[in-house]
Amino acid sequence: MPEDRRFGHLALVLRVKGPAKLSRPPFYDDTSRNNRLNRITHGDTLRAHAQELVAAWNLRSAEREKRGMPPTKAGVPLLLKIDPSLDVDSLRHFFHFEIVSEHEDGFVIAASADLDLSYFQERLAEFAAEARGSASVAQIHELDSDITQAERLRRILSEALLQEWPLMADTDSYIVEIGVTCAGDWQIPTRPKRGRRDTDEEWAKKADDWSRTRVDAYVRWDRLREQRAETVTDFIGFYDGEILGDYHTFDEDASILPDSFTLRIRVTALALKDLVLNYPYIFEVTEPDEIETPQQTRRDAHDQAAVIRIGVPPDDAPAVCVIDSGMQEEHLWLEPAVDKTSSYCFIKSKAPNAVADELPPSGHGTRVGGAVLYGESIPTEGEVQPQVWIQNARVLDENGNMDAATFPPALVRRIIAFYHRGPRQTRIFNHCINSLTPCRTLHMSAWAAEIDQLCNENDILFIQSAGNLRGSSPAPFFGMVELLTGGAGFPRYLLSPSCRVANPAQSLQAITVGSVAYRMFQDGSWRSFASSRGEVSGFSRTGLGIWDSIKPEVAEFGGDCLYNGNSPPDVDNPPAARECYPELLRATLNGGPAFDRDEVGTSFAAPKVAKIAAQIQANLPSEPALLYRALIIQSARWPDSSDGLPVEQRAELLKLIGYGIPDLDRATTNNDFRTTFITEGVRAIGAGECHMYQIPIPELMRRPGDDFDMRVEVTLSYSAQPRRTRRGLRGYLSTWLDWRSNRRGESLEAFMARALRSEQGINQSGSAEAFGWTLESRGDWGELPDVRRDVGTVQKDWAVVKSNVLPENLCIAVRGHRGWSRDPDSMANYSLVVTLEILGKEIEIYESLRAAISDLYAEVESESVELDEIDISE
Repeated sequence: MPEDRRFGHLALVLRVKGPAKLSRPPFYDDTSRNNRLNRITHGDTLRAHAQELVAAWNLRSAEREKRGMPPTKAGVPLLLKIDPSLDVDSLRHFFHFEIVSEHEDGFVIAASADLDLSYFQERLAEFAAEARGSASVAQIHELDSDITQAERLRRILSEALLQEWPLMADTDSYIVEIGVTCAGDWQIPTRPKRGRRDTDEEWAKKADDWSRTRVDAYVRWDRLREQRAETVTDFIGFYDGEILGDYHTFDEDASILPDSFTLRIRVTALALKDLVLNYPYIFEVTEPDEIETPQQTRRDAHDQAAVIRIGVPPDDAPAVCVIDSGMQEEHLWLEPAVDKTSSYCFIKSKAPNAVADELPPSGHGTRVGGAVLYGESIPTEGEVQPQVWIQNARVLDENGNMDAATFPPALVRRIIAFYHRGPRQTRIFNHCINSLTPCRTLHMSAWAAEIDQLCNENDILFIQSAGNLRGSSPAPFFGMVELLTGGAGFPRYLLSPSCRVANPAQSLQAITVGSVAYRMFQDGSWRSFASSRGEVSGFSRTGLGIWDSIKPEVAEFGGDCLYNGNSPPDVDNPPAARECYPELLRATLNGGPAFDRDEVGTSFAAPKVAKIAAQIQANLPSEPALLYRALIIQSARWPDSSDGLPVEQRAELLKLIGYGIPDLDRATTNNDFRTTFITEGVRAIGAGECHMYQIPIPELMRRPGDDFDMRVEVTLSYSAQPRRTRRGLRGYLSTWLDWRSNRRGESLEAFMARALRSEQGINQSGSAEAFGWTLESRGDWGELPDVRRDVGTVQKDWAVVKSNVLPENLCIAVRGHRGWSRDPDSMANYSLVVTLEILGKEIEIYESLRAAISDLYAEVESESVELDEIDISE
């Protein structure tokens, strides 16, 4: 067959569903064991701290009442250190505490409506008396009784606010964002199981009672959210403060998460301190992010004459919404492809039709829109037929800023409502807006969590820039000049915390895009940061992301800046190095060429990934956006220069550019030597469930005498409902997923016994060596150290194995795990992609795999029919 023949993706066969065989939860740690052995001492210590805390709280409350300060209608704020193995929801069940937020270092911020902590102290007495059911007290290691709440404040306030806290003058004005939990101290009870002796009437009553309790829980949560929003509103009003946005109601401007709401407020320091210290349900207080839009001031005039005709995209072509500074919609290269009926300015101080790109000197959104349409190069002649519509959502003013009254989470929700529910039902959103500083790693920000929520709700895909380092910046968030002169050198300085991806690039659902360079450049005293094509750019923000997730996931060509030999060095984009910069359209409102190579940034790398996403949607319009994300990341590879690097440097490369540079051809097509399998449609899985997929490997590919290099890649892409107040992925999502594969030489039956709880033990024949994955599910299992594949909601791994050691069936099990939700109907949606490729092209594999999967599908269908024909009444 010709080498360039193309084929479609093949459907993965779901062989079996069943309950997952999951690992045991961790046991008590040593501190908990010692507490159980010394019950009286431990109970007395906790009781003494509880009494100190209650006394201080009562004194504070009396003083506030005497001074006429506003009531909080709230309980006592608590800071607990707990056993890592303790399910934090046990604090609700055993002690009637409400969980405000959970933290990585074992601490939990909680609140008690019982102002005297009498119920808690009763449990302590039971623990000392070794009463049945009291053992969980041993897992509460500490109760902080510090009346200054210093440790609680350290976990609530941003770094800057914490530093300013003791220096604040009462009359100083602050604009902050506050996160308020509203999870309550109740949960949905476990769904009942029908007993063997239950009559139909008894079982119906059990099921009905449970259903009513479940509905009542959700109603109570809604009421609690409204009550707490009203309390905070009244509190702010008492101090003549201002709520710049009220984002807790169910409308298109709402920023709704299942356990919390976030408000942006303007208050005095006196009011802020009173609120934070005395309202225990606050879990986060931060400053609004400053928005960063990369711009350079030097321009090289360039004359351009083009003889070109730009066509109109097909009416049913995919749409990409560009959320940015507006566009020059009359631009020759943009005008035919702009969906002008949907253009909208979301800046409150401007008219809705003020959609022009006014950012001097040559725009930003115009450049991004052009990169979505044309990718690497701007066509200059002939007939050009765009294959995507671009939509203009202007959110940045002529200075590249959002005003203080614009709350990014609410703005993003409004944009999704406008475009996703619009005539084109837009599913791809390009978002090249970041804060100036690295993302925080304690809680997912409201901005990033809203993106996660919207992706889970609406089947959409966000393409998000990683953010750029500034040329120069003071401590603690250094720029490139300071990093260069600080001793670490390039590219290692990019691994420092100050270079972490910028909010909201830590979003788990968005594809975060970093930048790589085109080439090495040196001329006189100027030289590029990168020394080869595909190396990370000197300005590109990097990972790991929040909770050590792999961020950015991919990188594209956003160019590179240069530095010289001065002391300290200058960092700039001199015109002589034009080939180091991407070719981009320019807004010409202030003059200059229609396009040029004069800017760099992750903002211009991200839309090239959006272009690939649009082509995938054009090919697979009925498939979920989760599949588009999986195919993009599955297609990504590291540059050839990475071949042969030591494992430590490859682990660093994963932090710098993620899985590598995506490829349109690998994402959308196959050939004789490469075959990609995909799940079709939305797949949903609940906690404790397992879906096992089977790919039969034809004997042609496993012959003992052959030792061809086979690259095997697997990518799982999923979404679930987020919850901001919890720590880590497993607390942040309602249901979290991972995947496992069979080992080399492990049979289908043996793997089923390992993956499914319902399967009985099966003797495994033959060898069963580890498959050889690059990352694996633990940092010490895979080839690369200290990184794991299963931290994020997109989980890719790959291995290069000899064809003759492949198992007869390659099996992938997708497993569901319980996150924060106790609702048995809580599900995660997912897509799965598997690719097999003969690297040396010694044998053709596509047709044999297509035939094998067709035979397997017929076999599974036959098994289903046979089961349907069985009369179980006999």
